[in-house]
Parts: sequence; structure tokens; C-alpha cells
Amino acid sequence: MSATLSLDQARRIALAAQGLHKGRPTGPVTARTVGRTFARLQLVQIDSVNVLVRSHFLPFYSRLGNYDRDILQRMSASHPRRMFEYWAHEASYIRPEHYQDLLLWQKRAWVGASRMDPVLRDDVAARILAVLARSRPMTASELTARIGHVEEKQADNWGWNWNAVKRVLEHLFEAGLVSAASRTGQFERRYTLTSKVLPDAAAAAGEKDPEAALRRLTDAAAQAHGIGTIRCFADYFRTPVKATALAVEHLVEQGRLEPVTVAGWNRKIFRHVDSLLPRRATGRALLSPFDSLVFERRRLSELFGFHYRIEIYTPEPNRRFGYYVLPFLLRDRIVARVDLKADRAAGRLLARAAFAEPDAPADTAVELAAELKLMGQWLGLPDVEVGPAGDLAARLAQELARP
Repeated sequence: MSATLSLDQARRIALAAQGLHKGRPTGPVTARTVGRTFARLQLVQIDSVNVLVRSHFLPFYSRLGNYDRDILQRMSASHPRRMFEYWAHEASYIRPEHYQDLLLWQKRAWVGASRMDPVLRDDVAARILAVLARSRPMTASELTARIGHVEEKQADNWGWNWNAVKRVLEHLFEAGLVSAASRTGQFERRYTLTSKVLPDAAAAAGEKDPEAALRRLTDAAAQAHGIGTIRCFADYFRTPVKATALAVEHLVEQGRLEPVTVAGWNRKIFRHVDSLLPRRATGRALLSPFDSLVFERRRLSELFGFHYRIEIYTPEPNRRFGYYVLPFLLRDRIVARVDLKADRAAGRLLARAAFAEPDAPADTAVELAAELKLMGQWLGLPDVEVGPAGDLAARLAQELARP
């Protein structure tokens, strides 16, 4: 018979797997500490929105507090790389050992090189690869100038109006021939040959067992979740659900996953053999909209009772909570949400709106105020200012005004 867990226990397993079940380190955060956190998460999603801070920096702040963001730059842009950019749960930094497995399963038809004339595509690809073989990493615009490519500017809004060079670069990126050596200050990829970024990738290129690759990815996703459904595990690296279901069956047979029953979570649930069940959760964190704890919205709703959507692309009059809204985790519940913006010119962290969940505990405003002060210190924004919107705003402003 499968074990039976309460929903509270399932939440604590999920939080422990994500490193969010306890308080942050009290001492300085080292590169080793950041590396251990990344190994636990398996990946962090990348996004270009910078209204607060680039999204891939936030998961480490949520778990570690005030840390040096240059550590991530060194991990992702210096040899030997411990973070590597590729498609996973959207564009992500992944652990390098997942790269070959993801190459077999990530297929993104929207890149658009297939829509190009094959002769033009192959010619542009050959020239790009020749330049990158003998040059430093380059952005798409630099490569466009280097190979002398000229084309009429498009205005159809497809593919962000990418030119042929950018489309082919993304095709080569997906195929594993080129990779991102680093990002510019404007968040553009600097492309280079994958063999220059991950020298071991070429040696492993011939190892193509899709079923074994998917089992490894599913096991990693299950470790990162601790507990979840087949859909949860498939969503982590965006692998096909039906194929992931077969991988789950294999992992159950191998003793890596255990079927469990969770009261109130009425689907087939599996717990990873390495997962932990803390006696209680004591953590506190503001979570990126792209944090791996909140990736899968159905899981978030079923496990935490928290309904969440990103309203960046919603017209402002139609937004319910704000533009860049971060969930606030307190102990084992998500108790509030706050719309944040960095006013870098004025040195202020702006909480433009703050909303409490219906069952938020009495100390929500106190804890959120402390969290915002900590975030402001980390971002170099010592003043925290609260706007009037939201049922939590007035209490939050009062707490922040306390000496």
C-alpha cells in the first residue's frame, strides 16, 4: 500500500526539495553555497524583464538572502562552467550534465529558420560557424555586421522581427552547435561554438538513448519537486507528458519514486526517494514570478491553494494585482503578493501594491516588511516605499515606518 500524507506534509516536502523550508544562512554566502543551491534546483529560468532585477538572480536571493550576483556571472560565463544556458523550462540556466539529455527532447518549431529559403539558411549558417570558429563570442548584431549580411527590415512582429542571422543563430543554438558564452549588459546573448563553452559536449554527442535521457531528466525534476504528479515532473524541463509517464513507471520500478496518497490532492502523486519531510517549515521568501516553486500553476493551486498569473502582458486597466507581482512565502503557506519595482535612480524599492491572502496570519505585514528591507539592502535600494493599492498596503507601510 502507498503511504498517505496530509497536504501540510506534502507542502513541507516540496519546500524542503526547493530549499525553502528553513531560514537563510547567517554567514557570508560563498560560491560553494550558491552552487549547492543551483544543484538542488537543477535549473533557473531566464527572462529579460528587469523592472526589479533579472529573474535568474531572484531564486538565489529567495533561498540565500544577500549574496553577490557576480557569483552567477562567474558560474555561467567562466570555465569550468557550472551553469549553462539552454532551453528547459523556457530559456534557462541548466546544470551542464543535463545538456545532452535536453538536446534529445527540446524541439521548438517557433525559432523560424525552417521558414527561410534553405539556400539562404545554409549559407548564413556556414558563414556564422566559420566566423565563430576563429573569433571571440559575438552578439547577433555583431555577427550580422561581421558576415556582411544585409536585408530589408521586417515589420510583421513575428519572431521579434529577427533578421536571418538571428533566426539561424537560434536554430544553431537549439541544435547544439552554438551556445551562449555570456550575456551583455542589455541581456543579449554572446554566441560561440558549443565546443568552446562545453568541451566535453562533443565527446558525448554520440550517446543518444532518448529513453535513458528522459529518465534522468524526470529523476532530476522529481528531486527538485520532492513530490508531485507526472504533469509536475514533465513541466520542469518541458518534456512530453506521455513519455514522462513511462519514465515515471521505470523510476517507480527502480525504487527512485514511490507512489503516495495526499489528502486533498486527488491525482496520482509520487514522492522521490531522496526527499525530506521536515517537522515544520520556518522559511520566509519573496519568490520570482519565474521561480521553480511556482512554475506549474495547477500544482501551485492544488498544493498551496494559491491562484497566480503573471500580468505583465495584461493591459494596465485590466490588471488585478500589478505588473511584476511576487508571491510571499511565509513558513509553509503563500500568504501575500506584492508588486515590486526598482527605482534605481532614486535608490528606492517600490512596493506599488500589496495584497494579503484570505487566510494570511497576523504577522504577515511584519514579516513582509522585514523581507522588503532585506531585499532593498541586497539591491542597493535602502529606501522602501509602499503605494496605496492593496488591502495589505497600509499595514505594510506602518511596519516599514517603525524604527
